[in-house]
Amino acid sequence: MNQIKPDWVVPPQIKSFCTTRHGGVSKAPFNTLNLGLNAGDDSVDVLHNRSIVRPHLPAEPLWLKQIHGVAVSTPGSRKVSSGKPFEADAAVTNIANEVLAILTADCMPILFASKGGDVIGAAHAGWRGLSGGVLENTLQEMLALSPGLSPKDIVVWMGPAIGPTAFEVGEDVMQAFAGQGSTILSKAFTPIDGNSGKYLANLYLLARERLRSLGVEEIDGGDFCTFNDSERFFSYRRDKETGRFATLIWISSET
Repeated sequence: MNQIKPDWVVPPQIKSFCTTRHGGVSKAPFNTLNLGLNAGDDSVDVLHNRSIVRPHLPAEPLWLKQIHGVAVSTPGSRKVSSGKPFEADAAVTNIANEVLAILTADCMPILFASKGGDVIGAAHAGWRGLSGGVLENTLQEMLALSPGLSPKDIVVWMGPAIGPTAFEVGEDVMQAFAGQGSTILSKAFTPIDGNSGKYLANLYLLARERLRSLGVEEIDGGDFCTFNDSERFFSYRRDKETGRFATLIWISSET
């Protein structure tokens, strides 16, 4: 199984990696390491794929029921809804060996870790979640888990997502970010010549500026493109019917 290791500076107990499309048993068009149960793939194959990833982790991941929203799964909310799928697009924890997981195929997976290594978060940030406040909510829940923590104590890594040369959007997407400031809008949305009302959007820039506005100073990653890198990544925009890869993070009890 191939892994992509985040290039960020975090304490040794913070473990994380991103899977690729290789190393599983799913057949085309989900070939081969599809980890998403709701992508249309054979569930037996998906569960087999998850079993391939499992030995690389200290526990079964907390798989979310992602709905392009802004809700955050917390240790407290998971106790209340124990045994049920967590309908959320982000998760946080301060519990050792609890594995947070985000499934994507163009949307941006974003990992958070405190510099002290005591609290982590993971968010599913497509344009809807990003504009709606999923990063703000994730950060807020992390700070609630660690009294005294501030945004400048958080390190962030932006994982594989559709890049700025491939993400074509309409006026509605740009308007969703209108409150972020005209300067950022002009940089993040490039009009497409000859195609009125269509733009190339830079999710990475939008996320970076949103995080900076929240007080997060150390932001890494953001140099992938799932759409253009068919060798490593699934892409819904590119293939429509396709699998999902996972971005995972946990606080290890063994450094």
